[in-house]
Amino acid sequence: MTMRLAAAVVVMVVVAAAAMSVEAELSVDYYKKSCPGVENVVRYHVAKALKANRKEGAALVRLIFHDCFVRGCDASVLLDPTPENPHTEKTAPINIGLAAFELIDEIKAAVEERCPGVVSCADIVIYAARDASILLSNGHVHFDVLAGRLDGRVSRAADAQRDLPDSTFTISELIRNFRRKNFTIEELVILSGAHAVGVGHCSSLRARLTAPPEQILPGYRSLLAGKCAAGEDPIVPNNVRDEDPAAVAATIPSFLPKLRKFEFLDNSYYHNNLARIVTFNSDWQLLTEKEARGHVHEYADNGTLWDEDFSDALVKLSKLPLPPKAKGEIRHHCRRVNTHHY
Repeated sequence: MTMRLAAAVVVMVVVAAAAMSVEAELSVDYYKKSCPGVENVVRYHVAKALKANRKEGAALVRLIFHDCFVRGCDASVLLDPTPENPHTEKTAPINIGLAAFELIDEIKAAVEERCPGVVSCADIVIYAARDASILLSNGHVHFDVLAGRLDGRVSRAADAQRDLPDSTFTISELIRNFRRKNFTIEELVILSGAHAVGVGHCSSLRARLTAPPEQILPGYRSLLAGKCAAGEDPIVPNNVRDEDPAAVAATIPSFLPKLRKFEFLDNSYYHNNLARIVTFNSDWQLLTEKEARGHVHEYADNGTLWDEDFSDALVKLSKLPLPPKAKGEIRHHCRRVNTHHY
């Protein structure tokens, strides 16, 4: 082997090792010795929060996506603006309505009391989203969390605006956006199913108020228009099954029997989509492309399959790494970077 060839092989091995290192460093038993019982602590606080307010669950599930799709799973979405950095990710317009930050603070404080300086905020976000998914789905969505992430020191609103899919996107824009993160059309459809729970702001669904009947059920359009006229930027449930019965009775009375008492993470999103009763333009867009439309039908027909595939998609999402050469740390407080500098 020539010196030049040998050097090339070494470079290839180093690059491959670097690409694998993030996943290799993550493990299910990462805190087994350094912070035993950490998952029980997170689970306790998530269960307590959802018992008090079930909507916290959807907020946690949304948080994993909005964190991991921007600079990897590094808890950068948790960082508060500062005079030095007034425009962190959580200030980005696309992150409107992000919540559960106080719950993450509460969990972090409990974990720090148990194991100071050991467990990252990034791992806590993943643990909490997993536990929320389990509770919201009555155990049908479940997966083991690979842990060992570091918290990022960089958080920019511009990165969130660039990387996160917008509710106004066309199917081509959605596919391109997900492909940049190595997610398939099928995984785009799978992760969109999270809209079975949670709420959206009227500013994110304005286009739906003037969409034609072939894109939205006219009764549902009337319901949304009425709710969105009630204030500057009101919120509405992502899932019509969680709507106010009076509003449904006035606009789509035939849907009243399908209303539910509690938010539930299931395949109802796909049934709603096929009935043209979904909140965002990006939801309806899944029906405009052959492969995506096929998967909407597939998951409407098979809720168990969606439970399994959604669990797998969250695991894949949780593996998105920090950018190359990015520095990480274990934050003492999730809302701010540690004061030392590298």
